Amino acid sequence: MNSIDINIGTSRVQAAARPIRVLLADDHGVMLWGLRQLIASAGPSMVISGTAATCNELVTHAALAQTDVVLLDLSLRDANALDCLPKLVSEAGVKVVVLTGELNPARHRDAVMRGARGIVLKSDPTENVLRAIERVNAGEVWLDGSLMSILLGGIPGLECKRGSLADEIARRHQSLTAKEREVIQAMVQHRGAKGLVVADALGMSAHTLRNHLTVIYSKLGVQGKLNLYAYAIEQGLAQPPAAPMRPAGLPSAWGALGTFSGSPA
Repeated sequence: MNSIDINIGTSRVQAAARPIRVLLADDHGVMLWGLRQLIASAGPSMVISGTAATCNELVTHAALAQTDVVLLDLSLRDANALDCLPKLVSEAGVKVVVLTGELNPARHRDAVMRGARGIVLKSDPTENVLRAIERVNAGEVWLDGSLMSILLGGIPGLECKRGSLADEIARRHQSLTAKEREVIQAMVQHRGAKGLVVADALGMSAHTLRNHLTVIYSKLGVQGKLNLYAYAIEQGLAQPPAAPMRPAGLPSAWGALGTFSGSPA
């Protein structure tokens, strides 16, 4: 991902008196281990002040008072990590870099509007993570160029590299097989149905469906059926389910009542 950084007014530190203190927030043990190794590789310029796996653990963490930058995954296990951002920024006074596998520009934009100063994709080179931490700690912004153009478009003299996020989304979409696209369409058409119902519609076992979904979630950077539904509709990967047809003579509320057994009164 090609990213740009913009100084937003804070003078850059020329010689750091102490290392940048980073708190890692991610609910995947393997990811936390890898991030620990990455931060350690940047020593002595960076140190880990703590780790957290949930929003509640993060916002109440004793190490926040000794933290400069929080590296935040958007998908923590107990809540929407976006809800943690205002408290981290306004109350704890830390800077936040979001590290995410999600490719939804609306989520990235929401994170920035709530106070994040950096967005890094998990598919980016590891050096981007370190550079983002350094730049954000120095009072700058580290964002994908296409997202920056959305947020700061119209500011005279600001030139942004465009298309890198769109290119990454296109690459992930192209990696989907015909069968995976069929699964996505079926999941959208049968939203809310049990897995067995969707599997039966696709002519496969529930186990095979779960395997397909695991691969799809990984390729698209989404988590769970609800996120897949929203992402597929937004990105045009599937057509939304058609509204139920209302037989002539029945009131307009029939569509909502059709899920109940029995005849309308």
